[in-house]
Amino acid sequence: MRRWWIGLAIVLVAGLGTGWYFLKPVTGPARDSTLVGDVERGNYLIKLGGCIACHTDVKGGRSPLSGGAALVTPFGSFVPPNITSDKAAGIGGWTLAMFSDAMSNGMGPQGHLYPAFPYENYTLMSDQEIADLYAALQATAPVAEPAASSQIPFPFNIRLAMAGWKNLFFSPHRFQPVAGQSTEYNRGLYLATGPAHCVACHSPRNVLGALDWNKAFTGSPGGTGGKAPPITKAALIEAGYDADVLVQTLKDGFTPDFDVLGGPMAEVIADATSQWKDEDLKALAAYLLAE
Repeated sequence: MRRWWIGLAIVLVAGLGTGWYFLKPVTGPARDSTLVGDVERGNYLIKLGGCIACHTDVKGGRSPLSGGAALVTPFGSFVPPNITSDKAAGIGGWTLAMFSDAMSNGMGPQGHLYPAFPYENYTLMSDQEIADLYAALQATAPVAEPAASSQIPFPFNIRLAMAGWKNLFFSPHRFQPVAGQSTEYNRGLYLATGPAHCVACHSPRNVLGALDWNKAFTGSPGGTGGKAPPITKAALIEAGYDADVLVQTLKDGFTPDFDVLGGPMAEVIADATSQWKDEDLKALAAYLLAE
């Protein structure tokens, strides 16, 4: 009997330890919530981050940033929320600290956020950029109509389960330039893996919806991340791209074979990359064609 109680105690301790590991908070470096954001810089970050393309359901007649079209995945249908300055339907009632927590750690007022929102990319942004983006969103025209509700079936609708997902796959941190590489290369790397989150769409994911970083930019066959072509150096060169052509395609959507990019990428070009600064377009092209 004594051995039985000892065995039970070991099992309980092991179970509690395992449970705590998968439920423990996952947070990155503390953000500076005293910073004052710049709206103009923030408006450019809205373009870098593709916020309009994701958070605006044009076909549904929604106003900019007031709610996007549903992202259909094997885990459910996720609707990007209203992020205008409306205090009830949007994020007008959020503090900078709350916004930082969502962008950096995937935590919102409702609890853990799903990785359909690419906080694993936004976490790389600097404290000042987060403050600037917050200021710009707070300066938007408020839209009082909330976005539609996401349709997430059981058991994926249990947000607490995301704590385990984060402990397995999420490591919040700030961007660190690669030593020995040029400023342009590092800027391109930052854009592709950070705010522009090219890697989020153009990479495969595992059965739990986590990015396969070992196959970054090799394309997504569909499913969790949607279907997207590879954008590795080899794939881009085979498709006829050099740096100048890639920059031009990101401006106007025309491919080297005189086709026009459609679907979600057309929205990204219209609402984001076509409005980027030339130096950022060149940096992204330089990075992708260097890999």
